Amino acid sequence: MNWIRELCDLYEKNEQEAGKMTEGRYGEPLVLLPIFHSTVQAQITVTLNPEGDFLRAERVQEEDKTTIIPVTEKSAARTAGIEPHPLCDNLKYLAGDYMDYVVPDKEKNFSENHEKFMVDLEKWALSSYSHEKVQAIWRYLKKNSLMKDLISQGVLTVDGQGKVLKEEKIQKSSQADAFVRFRVEKKWDSSRSFLLNNQIEALPECWKDSSLQNRYIDYCRNMDRAQGLSYLTGEQVQIAYLHPKKIRNEGDGAKLISANDETNFTFRGRFVNKEEAFSVGYEDSQKAHNALKWIIRKQGRTWNGLTVVIWESDLRELPEWSMDTDQVCDVYESTDSWGDEEDPEGLYSGTNPREAVRFLNAIEGYRQKLDAGSRMILMAFDAATTGRLAMMESRSLMSSAYLKNLESWYTGCGWIQTKFKNKAFYQYYGMISVKDVANILYGVESKGELTLKGANDKMYAEVCKRLIPCIIYGRKIPDDMVRLAVKKASSPVSYEKPYNWERALALACSLVKKKSIERKESEVWTVALNKESQERSYLFGRLLAVADCMEYRTFERDANGKITENRLTSARRLMNAFSQQPFRTWKLIEERIQPYYAKLSIQDQLFYSHLIEEICWRFKEGDFEKNDSLNGLYLLGFHNQVYALRNKVEED
Repeated sequence: MNWIRELCDLYEKNEQEAGKMTEGRYGEPLVLLPIFHSTVQAQITVTLNPEGDFLRAERVQEEDKTTIIPVTEKSAARTAGIEPHPLCDNLKYLAGDYMDYVVPDKEKNFSENHEKFMVDLEKWALSSYSHEKVQAIWRYLKKNSLMKDLISQGVLTVDGQGKVLKEEKIQKSSQADAFVRFRVEKKWDSSRSFLLNNQIEALPECWKDSSLQNRYIDYCRNMDRAQGLSYLTGEQVQIAYLHPKKIRNEGDGAKLISANDETNFTFRGRFVNKEEAFSVGYEDSQKAHNALKWIIRKQGRTWNGLTVVIWESDLRELPEWSMDTDQVCDVYESTDSWGDEEDPEGLYSGTNPREAVRFLNAIEGYRQKLDAGSRMILMAFDAATTGRLAMMESRSLMSSAYLKNLESWYTGCGWIQTKFKNKAFYQYYGMISVKDVANILYGVESKGELTLKGANDKMYAEVCKRLIPCIIYGRKIPDDMVRLAVKKASSPVSYEKPYNWERALALACSLVKKKSIERKESEVWTVALNKESQERSYLFGRLLAVADCMEYRTFERDANGKITENRLTSARRLMNAFSQQPFRTWKLIEERIQPYYAKLSIQDQLFYSHLIEEICWRFKEGDFEKNDSLNGLYLLGFHNQVYALRNKVEED
């Protein structure tokens, strides 16, 4: 029950925001729902006066359709049957004249829907917890003229017999199934105001009126409901056995807590009945679910059904674990100021100092804003079926430990990465995003980009599940992911665009470097070339890079120095074979690059010849002749040597 307590605490700390509609990250409506309330997508707005007289009606605009409504325990969970909402609902519940204007399917009669709705609405309207707007809506709906009024206003379209056309849509919903919300307006009293009699007093709409919401909350709290022992608090309170849906998004029908399977009895063998299995207070369930919906929409991430959300105990900002290093820095810099601070202690050598300092300053900035007792809460959800939602992960961690693990991940995987940013190629030092990892490891090239398509997009969720423990908890990278990254980087011929292969190579270097750190190997691998290393795989990678760069220097260029040849070098074409049998393949590569020596200047011929000799001298006795396959360090040696040679060419 700890996760429910965490969510209840989140709700109680932010209860002052309940009912306030704001804009989310992508422009969508964002609201922390008041307890005993839910959201729907409304299609029609009906305006009344306080006496319950009809004033006007109009169709709801697409951007304004999200509506907060009061709900009951059963209506919030309804899928079939007759369970009306307390105040606003579909036409078949609200309109007493519904059957006069709609031809039902299979001769079904919806009179019972309206009768049950009116019985429940009357109880609220006549109770001590009523509201003037509730009474106005009740008075109007008793007239049984809603369908007639909507047709007269042109909101509903009818055929020649005066029946509503079901084929006509309002926001992709049939007219006959339209959801109606209400607005109540009152005119100014001329005896107390200098305004004209026909001017309207501005009142909040019913779905935004906090006083109306509070009256319904009081009404629910004082209902005569069965009480029981709450397993969360240990107190005798009103118990809920039906719990809200729409957790991950507005169209999500999966429930997190459910025990309504009275046919198969999924709890059989463990409990006699559902009451023994769980018992949660109605109000606590409302707080927990509403807080979860809000925090997911506010800062959650979803990959093919898997939803992951993290937050700080006091809702202070934390760096996003799924972003790349550059995005983490951008987000921090957009909310804070930073400057050219001194190089923090422990900076990895061989990197761009400015880039490394930028990231470490961002992490330190987040750290300084947190209290000593600050905690990070993580929850992850996924659904195997459309009706049941599973909690995949629920963990609370000290925020300081979370930041330390993030720092370890981004610096441990730090390598020179390339991405497309602001309509240009951009290089940064760090680690790519989780989504990019999935695209590179399991994606295919489409329109020049690596991406997961169709059935393969489920790999986004699988990669997230496997990397979350590595990033957030500091666990080791799965060996199979490292091997796959090395395999991808060892096959440049598999890529149409060199840019995509370079991204795969950089990812492989990041993961191999991180794995070597996890193994606590004596050598710390960085982007800087390690000229003293005698590691066999690393040295063979350096040799491959020299052959690649030497042949690349001979490619034909136009007058502006731009390369006009579009082919792979011999080194890259044989890269996969080289990783499996380096000694035999190197002999073949060295024979193939001989013709290119003649195209180089004498100075370049001497430079590359001496460099190959220098690398060969670094091999330990017997290592060069062994034909065993190489490990991932050969990619680090390749990338380091290419980077060093590229910088040398730029300097020259």
